[in-house]
Amino acid sequence: MQWSDEELVDKFKSGSVEAFEELVNRYERKVYTLAYRFTGNYADAGDMVQEVFIRVYRALPKFRAESSFSTWIYKVAANVCRDELRKQRRRKSVSLENMEANQGEIAVADDAQSPEEFVEQRDLQARVQKYIDQLTEDQRMILLLREMHQLSYEEMADVLECSLGTVKSRLSRARLALKNKMQAAGELS
Repeated sequence: MQWSDEELVDKFKSGSVEAFEELVNRYERKVYTLAYRFTGNYADAGDMVQEVFIRVYRALPKFRAESSFSTWIYKVAANVCRDELRKQRRRKSVSLENMEANQGEIAVADDAQSPEEFVEQRDLQARVQKYIDQLTEDQRMILLLREMHQLSYEEMADVLECSLGTVKSRLSRARLALKNKMQAAGELS
């Protein structure tokens, strides 16, 4: 039987560790994708996913379901991403370990793609990620929540703790900033 997120939260609150494991299984990849796209670093993204689920585990008994579980976990992930970015700004160092870790990364092609299409898609994603990395923290987060995770405007307002109008204006500015960066680099005509 497939339990809803709310049912799993209730089961966890009643002592079921398996319910929490199921929530982790459902959201781990989504949280990882958000963290990786935000940082552009596989190792940092993995650490951030662990931090997100530690925070969720500790806070879940007090979760009041004022928003959906998925919105709440994105809010936790967004806060962890911001915290990590602040730490990185303070450190401002280059890690040889991170550089080496990213060089061995192997992507897997979709069965429907030819090898050429796969390489083109991977290269396009890498180029877009390079420009996303150049955006401000707020611009990056709002683009990722909308474009990568398809959150509604209302969900984004809840995650980012701002008004609907602010979400719309930030998203518009973020899209424009990304477009301008890509045009300046000759990626778009």
